[in-house]
Amino acid sequence: MTKPVDPLQQDPGEPKREHRPRVLKGGTIITGIQNSEVGCTVRNQHADGAELKMPLEARVPDHFLLYVPLDGVAYRCEVRWRRNDRIGVQFTGTEPKPKLHYG
Repeated sequence: MTKPVDPLQQDPGEPKREHRPRVLKGGTIITGIQNSEVGCTVRNQHADGAELKMPLEARVPDHFLLYVPLDGVAYRCEVRWRRNDRIGVQFTGTEPKPKLHYG
């Protein structure tokens, strides 16, 4: 008789996913293209990155600055994945509040 497979058990060959606390924060994606801004919602966030929801028509480069007013900091981001109106980003550093942003 074989032992039943636990669907919640993680495959030992897979990298362990970090717990990502759910949040609901407003944010602004600031691109290097004439300092254009795209409003977004931070859906979950952890020390190394976040999941962002934005308008479907938004064009977001692979590297940008994410300003989160609630945190009072801007995160340098690198896109790790894209799905419809959501992107996953890895934080590569922080900066103070951008001078060109009024929020």
